[in-house]
Amino acid sequence: MSNQGTSSVAVDVTWESAAVINERRPPLSGLGSNPEVSLRERAEEDLHRETVALREELSQTSMFEEIVGSSEPLRKVLSQISKVALTDSTVLILGQTGTGKELIARAIHKRSARVGRAFIGVNCGAIPASLIASELFGHEKGSFTGATQRRLGRFEAANGGTIFLDEVGDLPPDIQIALLRVLQEREIERVGSDRPTAVDVRVLAATHRNLDKLVREGKFRQDLLYRLNVVPITMPSLREREVDVPILVEYFIARFGKKVGKKFHTIEKKTLKMMRQYEWPGNVRELQNVIERAVILSDSDTFAVDEVWLKRTPSEVPDSNSTLNGALHAHEKRVIEAALAENQGRISGPTGAAAKLGVPDSTLEGKIKRLGIDKYRFKPRGR
Repeated sequence: MSNQGTSSVAVDVTWESAAVINERRPPLSGLGSNPEVSLRERAEEDLHRETVALREELSQTSMFEEIVGSSEPLRKVLSQISKVALTDSTVLILGQTGTGKELIARAIHKRSARVGRAFIGVNCGAIPASLIASELFGHEKGSFTGATQRRLGRFEAANGGTIFLDEVGDLPPDIQIALLRVLQEREIERVGSDRPTAVDVRVLAATHRNLDKLVREGKFRQDLLYRLNVVPITMPSLREREVDVPILVEYFIARFGKKVGKKFHTIEKKTLKMMRQYEWPGNVRELQNVIERAVILSDSDTFAVDEVWLKRTPSEVPDSNSTLNGALHAHEKRVIEAALAENQGRISGPTGAAAKLGVPDSTLEGKIKRLGIDKYRFKPRGR
C-alpha cells in the first residue's frame, strides 16, 4: 500500500475481506522511542481503518444488476423491486436521465418467473417515427416499400418474457393507441396485417419526462398512463443518495481498473470529497464516465480526478447576488415556497405541491432539503 499519509483513502480493488486483512496486520504498539516512526505508523493505521470501513460498507451494499448503494432512498427502491418482481404487473420506472432505470427493469426481470425467457429493451426515443410501428409490432411481406419478407417485432420477440420500453413518453400518438391495445387485449397487429396476434409479454416502461404534464398538454394519452402506471417506481437521483458516492467510486474503480489492467491502492481524499460535493446532473452515468476517464489517464496507483472535470461546486446554495447559479436557486426556492404555501405544506397527492410543480414527490423533497426550506412552516397550526 502506498504511504499517502492523510491525503488519500486506501482502496484495494481485489476487495479482500476485512477479517482476512486484520489477521494479516499486527496490532500497533504504543509510542516507542522514535516518535516520528510511531506517528507514521498511526497515520498508516488510520488509513487502514478507513480502507476496512469502506470495504465493509461495500460488502454489505445491496447489489442488483450493478445497482450499488446502501442509502435509504435506494433501499426503498430495492424493496419495491423485490416485491413487484414476483408479480406480472406493469411497472412504470421514473427518474432523471442516468439514474439507472434500465438496471431496475433488468433486476425486475431477473427476479421474476420469466427469467428464463427473453428480455427485450427498446429505446422509444431513438427509433424514427416512420419505423417504430414495424419495430414494435412487426410487419407482413409487401406491407410497405422494402418489406421483402415478414418480420417479427419486438413484442413477439419478447413473447413469454419481458419488454422494456425506455423513454415511453416519446411515443407518437398512433403508437400510443396501439400500445394501449396491447396492454388491454394482450395482442398486437403487424403492419399490413388484418389479424391480431396474441402475445404473452410483461411490460416495463420508463421515462425521465413528467407524463402528467404531457397528459395536460395533450401529448400523452391519459388512459395509457393509467395502464402503465400500475406500479410506479421512482429511481432517486445521485444527489439524493450522496452517501452512496464513495461506494460507487470504489466499485467503478475496480471495474474499470480490471478492464485496463490497472490496480489502485488509494483514492485521493480531495477527489473523494469533491465527488461527494458535486451535483452530478448526469447521475450515475456521469459518475461512471468520469471514473473511467480517470482510470484510463492515470499514471499513478493513487486514484485522482482532475477538478476541471467537475466544474460545478455543490452543496451550498451560492450567493444569489453574485452568480447566475445563485439567482436560479433563489428563483427555484421562491417557486417551491409559493407552491407549499398554496397547498398548506402538502407535498404528495393530487393536490400536493409536487403535482402542482409537475415533479415527482422524491425530487421535490430533495430540492426542499437542498435549498434549506422549512416545509413545516407552511402547514396550518395544530396539524
